[in-house]
Amino acid sequence: MTDTTEAAVPDTSPGSEPETGFRVVQRTIMRPDQELDIRPLYVAGVSGFGASTASAGPAGSTDSTFGDNHHGAQEGEDSVESMGGFGKVGDQGAHVYPERRLTFGTYFNAFPASYWRRWTSFGSVRLQVSVRGQGTISVYRSTSKGHVQREESELFDTGSGSESRGREVETISFDLPLKPFIDGGWYWFDVEAGGRDAAVVEAVWGFQTDRLSQSTISIGITTYDRPEFCVDQLLALSKEPAVLDLLDVIYVVDQGTQKVTDHELYPEAARALGAKLRVIEQGNLGGSGGFSRAMSETVAKGDADYVLLLDDDVVCEPEGILRAVAFADLAKKPTMVGGQMFSLYDRSVMHAYGETVDKYRWFWGAAPHTFHGHNFANKSLRSTEWLHRRIDVDYNGWWMCLIPTKVIREIGLSLPMFIKWDDAEFGLRAGEAGYPTVTMPGVAVWHVPWHEKDDTIDWQAYFHRRNRLIAALLHSPYEHSGRLIRESFETQVRHLLSMQYSPAEMGLMAIEDILDGPERMHRDVLERLPELRALRKRYDDSRPQPELDAYPPPRRKKPPRKGRDVAAPTSPAGKLKTVASGAARQLLPIRDFARRYPEAGVPHQDLKWWKLMQLDSALVSSADNTSAAWYKRDPELFRDLLRRSIVIHARLMRQWPQLAQQYKQALPDLVSPKLWEDTFEQSKK
Repeated sequence: MTDTTEAAVPDTSPGSEPETGFRVVQRTIMRPDQELDIRPLYVAGVSGFGASTASAGPAGSTDSTFGDNHHGAQEGEDSVESMGGFGKVGDQGAHVYPERRLTFGTYFNAFPASYWRRWTSFGSVRLQVSVRGQGTISVYRSTSKGHVQREESELFDTGSGSESRGREVETISFDLPLKPFIDGGWYWFDVEAGGRDAAVVEAVWGFQTDRLSQSTISIGITTYDRPEFCVDQLLALSKEPAVLDLLDVIYVVDQGTQKVTDHELYPEAARALGAKLRVIEQGNLGGSGGFSRAMSETVAKGDADYVLLLDDDVVCEPEGILRAVAFADLAKKPTMVGGQMFSLYDRSVMHAYGETVDKYRWFWGAAPHTFHGHNFANKSLRSTEWLHRRIDVDYNGWWMCLIPTKVIREIGLSLPMFIKWDDAEFGLRAGEAGYPTVTMPGVAVWHVPWHEKDDTIDWQAYFHRRNRLIAALLHSPYEHSGRLIRESFETQVRHLLSMQYSPAEMGLMAIEDILDGPERMHRDVLERLPELRALRKRYDDSRPQPELDAYPPPRRKKPPRKGRDVAAPTSPAGKLKTVASGAARQLLPIRDFARRYPEAGVPHQDLKWWKLMQLDSALVSSADNTSAAWYKRDPELFRDLLRRSIVIHARLMRQWPQLAQQYKQALPDLVSPKLWEDTFEQSKK
């Protein structure tokens, strides 16, 4: 039915009942400047329908009917295509060509009904679509199994007479139930033009509620030597009036040597944001120190209801900020609302849909039934079955996470972890206090993906190991944290067999620091990084050169047996046999030829322990392909590190219960604003 009702203005007179009105929680995004690589995330053409959605293949599987502009779907598939030949997006909205159809059943424009069903108290949602021209609006919903059902449809015709009548706008509303979405499912709408053009001028989703006021947020951005990224982000935020309306302060916590304030475009950003921008310079305390500073400043100022944590190297979809705030405002209880991550390099690829911690292994990863690396340009939302399940998470990465200040006041700031596991630990701690995290579809940033780095073998290897163990001491439900200590030892063995002596040494240092007790954590957030960098200089595997010509060319005195490359072990018995073989090789003297020449060049994608253990030396490239290091086998160092690894893991196993109690008792002090304030001050010296 047609509805042009404006939102009610609340009556705030004494003794009055709160007025209700229509609150918009999601605006359909139609921007004419969208680049070709991200258009599938917003709007697409539809050329045909099958009996159901396509089967749910792996995240990277290809939808053969996408983007080739052919008509007629394959049996059992929806044919969702690029916009060419179907319509276009302009300043006046989305234009649909005659007898063509556009779908808004896309990542950013479908409505994630199951999340609103689960985390709020609403029984229905209203869709309002403002259209022009002639055509049909069809509303669809999906089930948690990915099946698509047509919900409602409405014809519209804003006039076939004069040109002026043809430009008239009609607003059509649909009140849609949320009851059948307990396990998953989305709503969306398509618009099909009739014999004449049609246009979608505007479309919004919202609720009738008495909570009409938007809360206020601060934004915390931690940055280290990325002034260009950071200033670009500030300028982008300054051009979003709707975001500025709910913004208190943007705290840029600059911990680097290349200062944001020295960037040539910073004065422009400062002028645009005015009093809403504050740059804080402090020593490098990592992500945990930077984000803790933003949390602390927000709580101390006391004017914002939420703090939104953003990495400095992300590109944000601004509408996502508004959606996150609306969801948090209307949730049943104080809730952290996280954004999902797309790849900054391949921008239609979803890198992180939701994350959990495997409690037995105590390792983070993709939430059950989700996949890293889903490409929406190859497989649309409506034809990807797993995307229709509601996903519950343990935490959200701090590339984008909205945190109520009430939660911070109750549970404290981040642990002084410097980097790695700080966001996961905070989410787990909040969950134990009764405050859930929701990773919200349609709320997202573009970020450098993890596979372009290898932070498990550089200086960050220390923080990976130490912080994973500390988080387990605090939150693991298993005695001795399930497999964790065993996996820590296995990681040591893989490093040693791979001639990666630097990360093996840092792994031992991490456990030694844990055994020393929690009191040193604030000391280490200040001082451990330079100590780690100094340690790494002692090892060949941590002294890379930018040019391959800095090393002798790879040569082998004897070729591989029968010319075959070593195969990966697949069974547990095969892995054990391979490890035993690699350990036995450590008893052999190093081949003299391997001292003068690397025996092989190993690209980073081939960096496997069962390959490197066959060699006495190797030239290994870095994950970002900017340098290479000459790995060299050292039997004496291998034996020393292996002996120490056995001893310290046995000690960790033996002392685990006492350590867990010790760290839990120290937690309130470690995350307190007072102790953090002392650390902030010390970092400036």
